[in-house]
Amino acid sequence: MAKISERIERLKGTINSTCARVGRDPSEVKLVIVTKSATIEAIKEVVRLGLTNLGENRVQQLKRVSAQVAEFSQGHDGDSALPNKISWHMIGHLQRNKVRQVLPIASLIHSVDTLRLAEEINTSAAKLNLCPQILLQVNTSNEPQKYGVPVGAVTHLAEQIETLPNLKLTGLMTMAPLTHNKDIVRACFVRARELFIETRGEKIVGQQFTELSMGMSSDYEVAIEEGATILRIGSAIFAG
Repeated sequence: MAKISERIERLKGTINSTCARVGRDPSEVKLVIVTKSATIEAIKEVVRLGLTNLGENRVQQLKRVSAQVAEFSQGHDGDSALPNKISWHMIGHLQRNKVRQVLPIASLIHSVDTLRLAEEINTSAAKLNLCPQILLQVNTSNEPQKYGVPVGAVTHLAEQIETLPNLKLTGLMTMAPLTHNKDIVRACFVRARELFIETRGEKIVGQQFTELSMGMSSDYEVAIEEGATILRIGSAIFAG
């Protein structure tokens, strides 16, 4: 487990130096640790090290892992060093028929990309007496295989979602293509930031619209440079 703590320290060091380079405060950047490839022992180590924002791509995995984490974070295994407040993030594609399973667990859903999905979240949340936070996923790379709202539809969809009373639209999410070409990656993040500023500027959204979720293990430095407030990091911590 020493490797995990070393990787986290290295990651934090890179985040700090990148923020310093572009004049940002590192406290503006939240780390969401993507647990999909990790063992429960590795996840436990991450939580013990104080990283309590955890993310999952799949609903079944989210249910299973969150239950396991809840068990040890509440001290059921006798470990008093663990914090007991874990925030779960649903970062993968969400089908409408799985919404009710996710809502009691996830504090933030990153992957809302249609009005129908937003309406389903709103309806289910009302029945559960919840008001979840969501991000609008935008396809800034124009890749046909990727989920996400087309760039040209973002402000209109944001406007429609703002009329739904049982959810809070708190920002945008995007994914860059898997490429070593940093110019392509940067262009996607720049476009997301422009859309974020445009949506805020047109007063379509409220004051809670503050999050820009972009950047993963391979491209998080570019994401920080372009204004990311949430990084979704998995393999940089768990790989190897």
